[in-house]
Amino acid sequence: MTRPLAFSAPGRFWRGNLHTHSTRSDGVLDPEEVCRRYRAEGYDFLALTDHFIGSYGYPIVDTVPFRTEGFTTILGAELHSGAMKNGEIWHILAVGLPADFAPSDSPTFQPMPGQETGPEIAARAVAAGAFVAIAHPQWSGLTLEDARSISAAHAVEIYNHGCATGCDRPDGAAIADLLLTEGRRLTLIATDDAHFSEPDHFGGWVMVKAEENTPEALLAALKAGAFYSSQGPELRDVYLDGDHVVVECSAAVSVVAMGHGTGAKAVHGHSMTHARVPLARLNKSPWVRVAVIDAAGRRAWSNPIWCD
Repeated sequence: MTRPLAFSAPGRFWRGNLHTHSTRSDGVLDPEEVCRRYRAEGYDFLALTDHFIGSYGYPIVDTVPFRTEGFTTILGAELHSGAMKNGEIWHILAVGLPADFAPSDSPTFQPMPGQETGPEIAARAVAAGAFVAIAHPQWSGLTLEDARSISAAHAVEIYNHGCATGCDRPDGAAIADLLLTEGRRLTLIATDDAHFSEPDHFGGWVMVKAEENTPEALLAALKAGAFYSSQGPELRDVYLDGDHVVVECSAAVSVVAMGHGTGAKAVHGHSMTHARVPLARLNKSPWVRVAVIDAAGRRAWSNPIWCD
């Protein structure tokens, strides 16, 4: 039996959003109000990740004053430097940055000659202690070659709520699955990318398993992969049991197991809270991930389970 850390590590689940903007960059609410709204909506933590470019003063916003008993924050930013294959600048999410993280030469959202590449600034963020994710691959027009180059990343955004509401390009599953198939041991995060200028908030989050709701414990759990992502459904247990993956969840209409290539198998029903999905259709994939879909079409995603 193989049970991932999200369902075997000690502690409890803490709900948080890892991608958020304020008036320190292009959001419409000030940092204190952003934190207040997430706290009021029942979130346990928030990473405010304003755009790290010169025209906004390279902000790593100090959200420490907005922590309360039961609600914490993690410092972070959305990093920009270097051009992707389409000629546009990189967007790289970095959560857990030190307050003195050195800027790249990125005065605006336009790539500049001689500035750090995307892979270089991502690697520097990881070296500084951050949890790093490839942001909104579909919205960015990310190619597989682009994604391969960010070798330091911990995760891919499998769902970005702002990109869902703003342009119907929320998905990161295709890029993530291709990287997994190449052996990259990545995790999958759902985020808001909230700017509060449209209904781009409270739509995608992570549930992080940790013993304490502290920045240090949450960051360690994120790096270890001890979390799952959701738009609403709860994952209560996910594990491999022989030639099946077993899922315990809140009420669902579909539970889907996915692997490399065309490998996938779904189990459908009504108000399902338990499912055993056979893995025979996954073509001996070295990894398995699970999606749970409820009657409203909302999803939850496990991190990949590696069969070794």
